[in-house]
Order: sequence, then structure tokens, then C-alpha cells
Amino acid sequence: MKYISTRDNSKEYSFEEVFIKGLADDGGLFIPKKIKKYTTEELNSLSNLSYQDLAKKIIFPFIGDFMTEAELSLIVDKSYSSFRKDNVVDLIKIGDAKILELFHGPTLAFKDIAMQLLGNFYEYYLSKNSKQINIIVATSGDTGAAAIDAIKGKENINIFVLHPHNKVSQVQRKIMSTVKEKNVFNIAINGNFDDCQNLVKAMFADKEFSNSINMSGVNSINWARIIAQAVYYFYTYFQIRDDRLVNFSVPTGNFGDVYAGYLSKKMGLPINKLIVATNQNDILHRAITNGKYEAETVIETNSPSMDIQIASNFERLIYDLNDFNDVETGNVMKKIKEEGKYIIPKDKLQKISKDFLSENMSETEVLNIIKDVHNRYNVILDPHSAIGFGALKKINIEGNNIVLATAHPCKFPDAIDKSIGIKSSLPNELQYIMNEKENYDIISNNINETQKYIKEKLQ
Repeated sequence: MKYISTRDNSKEYSFEEVFIKGLADDGGLFIPKKIKKYTTEELNSLSNLSYQDLAKKIIFPFIGDFMTEAELSLIVDKSYSSFRKDNVVDLIKIGDAKILELFHGPTLAFKDIAMQLLGNFYEYYLSKNSKQINIIVATSGDTGAAAIDAIKGKENINIFVLHPHNKVSQVQRKIMSTVKEKNVFNIAINGNFDDCQNLVKAMFADKEFSNSINMSGVNSINWARIIAQAVYYFYTYFQIRDDRLVNFSVPTGNFGDVYAGYLSKKMGLPINKLIVATNQNDILHRAITNGKYEAETVIETNSPSMDIQIASNFERLIYDLNDFNDVETGNVMKKIKEEGKYIIPKDKLQKISKDFLSENMSETEVLNIIKDVHNRYNVILDPHSAIGFGALKKINIEGNNIVLATAHPCKFPDAIDKSIGIKSSLPNELQYIMNEKENYDIISNNINETQKYIKEKLQ
């Protein structure tokens, strides 16, 4: 399969290039030149597979020039061997909705599902190339922990994680900062997540710097993460055994997880609607409902992984809305960068409405949803998953409704305590981190200082 950039579709890339680069040289995002669309018969042939075997079937067409099918099979089995559920995810029923629990990996967040795979992809790549790679990643809380767990201890690869200082939960930070492996570096940036993300983008754009350290990235823009996440949409759909329409409510800030659902639909999976569920940092909700993709000031909430104002993966949807016009997409993204906004034309909003609905949730609503779900069903949702559940209830759409539960509630103990007065505890295998010494450095929101820090650590 060949890939192109959303800002220049004249040049082709291999999956290996897409995976290692993360971001195209022109600043665009990688997408396949052509996507395989499954027939009903082909979908039926996949419907009874285990999660692992389904992952092998869905992922291989995207990466076939990178490794053999047998090699992918070994990597998938290895990647999911540490998950607490045999089939990686778990689907439970709450009232008339279903909750897809995606947090049964080593760092208790949905990010593990893609990141464990990526960590082993890097190891495979480096085993065949005498290089050293340095991963630089921004995190709003969960991506960093998942990436660190996937990369720690691996040879010829270092990872630098930028998180917003004092703006992730204590548990999120400790899962990252208590790791002792020498190839892991935690950086607390004096700013918000968008500042961290902008620093990473600036380092990618600085070709002298990025090439000098052989820089790679695992943020949600990395196409390998998108295809890994698409698998659980297929798997979940196949667990539904009736004729009602299937809708997914997805808590999202960077548009990566819900884009994986959109990709699944483009591949032929008969999804009805994808519900974009946001907190008060609701740029995606405003864009989808009234066309105003306009950055505002980031508000700190009980769902810090969604405290984002610029949704990086939205560019892939913009490319589709512009009828695959790379020049027009580049112009839109330039306007967003320069002016901080883009008004989506009405005809393009109508296109969006065929696949997406959206809702936002206030802080009070989130806490009330956590309380209500616990009282009625004796299930504790983390704040992000509660946003997905609450958005679904506000929209009130018929069909098989599935809410993506993206993190274990123990990662956000303050919000759970505030809502239901319960101290949600870590699983036994992770409780040790609360007493471990932390290791991270605080740096100002400055590109030169950040680059200097990274270079010094690599000497």
C-alpha cells in the first residue's frame, strides 16, 4: 500500500516511511492512496475471529511492504500478551447501552492497544537497520505513559515525553515518571497540552534538528496508531448480533480515536453514526455542529486528556471534505495556523453530518453522569468515558449504542472522589508507583530550551 500527504498527494511513501516519519515533510498527515473496502462476504469471514487474529487481518494490508504476514502475527501476539483480557477489550452492558472497555493494557488506557504494537514495530525496524531512533511525543496524560511502557528498555531507541506541568493527574504522571529505564526522559513543560504539541511539531519542522537526532513520533497522528485502533471497531461490531444500526460514542480531543472509527466505516464496516463527545474544550463539537473550528483558551477540567483546542487529526477529515484536494487542504491548514480558525462551509457540514454527530459536556454534567451510572449500575466510569456516555444520552439516538471507555477510573481519583466519594484504587500490579521516586525535569515553553535539553541528554 502506498501513502500520500494531505498537503501534497503527488509524492508516494511506503508504510515504513510513514511509520518512522510520523509527520510528512510538508507538515501534512499521511493517508493511504487507496483504502481496501470489504464486501459483506469478506466482513462475514472475519466476524468470528479472536481479537488478535482479526488485528492481523485488518492491519496487514496497510503494512504489507514492511514485514511478512507471519512476522506481523508474532508481533501482534507479543503486543497483546500483557493485557488483562484474553481478547484485549471487554464489552459490558449498562442499561440500553454497551460500554467498550479499552483500558485493560499495562497503563490502563486505550492508548496501550496501539502503542504496544508500535513499540514492537520499532524493535522490528531497528533489528534490520543499524540506527538509533529518538521518539519525541507530547501527552495530555495517557499517550506518554503508554508510549513509555512500550519503548522502555528497548535497544537503540530513546523516548522523550513532554507533558503539561501540573495539568495531568497525579496517577497519570506517576505511571510515566517512576519508570527507571535509562532510555526514558520525562519533561514537564510550563504550559498546556497544545503548547507541548506545538513544540513537538516545531521540532519535526526543524529538519536540521530532527534529522540530526533521527527523530520519530508516536502521537495520534502516526498512521500506525490509527490502523491499530480501527481493529476494535471491527471487533465490537462483530459482537453485535442483531439488525439494529450501530453507533459509537467516542470521547476525543485530538480526533484520532474517532477518526479510526471513520476509517473503519470507509473500509466498509456498516457503522451508522460516530458521536464526537467532548468536554468544555469543545472545538470539535463547535466545528461539527455549526462549522466553527476556532481555537479558544484551554480550560482545565477533570478530563485532562481532552483539554485540547487544536485537534491534529481533523486535517485528515478536512482533506476528505475538500474532495482530496491537497492544495486546498494546505491552504485551510495555513489559515488555521495563522488565524486560529476555519469556518466550515455549509456543503461540507452536510458531508460531516452523514457520518458524525457531536455533543459537549460541562464539568457538572460529567460528575453527575459518573454518579448516576454508579448509583444505577454499580459501574464507575472515568471522566472521559463518562463524557462519551453523557453525550450519547443527550443525543438520544436509536440502535446499538456503544460507548468507548478510554481509561480506568483509578487514573482520575480526584474526580471519582468528588463525584461519588470513593477512592478508586490502582490494580495491585501498579500500586507500587505511588511510593516510587519520580524523575522528570521542568522546562519553560521554549523550543530552543527544549531542543537543548534533548541534545544534552543524548550526548
